[in-house]
Amino acid sequence: MAGLDRIARTFLLTELLGGLATTLRYMFKPKATLNYPYEKGALSPRFRGEHALRRYPNGEERCIACKLCEAVCPAEAITIEAEPREDGSRRTTRYDIDMTKCIYCGLCEEACPVDAIVEGPNYEFATETREELMYNKDKLLANGDRWEAVLARRIELDAPYR
Repeated sequence: MAGLDRIARTFLLTELLGGLATTLRYMFKPKATLNYPYEKGALSPRFRGEHALRRYPNGEERCIACKLCEAVCPAEAITIEAEPREDGSRRTTRYDIDMTKCIYCGLCEEACPVDAIVEGPNYEFATETREELMYNKDKLLANGDRWEAVLARRIELDAPYR
């Protein structure tokens, strides 16, 4: 009896018809793929991408040179040098991140008491040379200026979980 059943399924092409039915069923459903790079998927507010240094609304940089991010970085990718200013506060003279060493753990962001260093929403920063992935203070501040609205919103959304 099992042999007849197998022969009947072979001649009636039931597997093929089942596959065609599945194809027709999915043909009229909404597409599951995105047309990248023209369409981009949603990112979580906690996504950790390209680093940025933020400024206060008056334009002054937030970093107070406490060097907590440098101390907590497990990859030792951050280098900070600082000097005192006339008013007694400290500001960084050098803030470098070697993005080839960075493991995007977010510990630098968590350690910062003033939310100066953040990991932003940009994940498209591929380069042709390693030297382009050595971020200095100017490049980090430029990233912060470019992404400030998104960064502020992201920090606001993440605040209840901190």
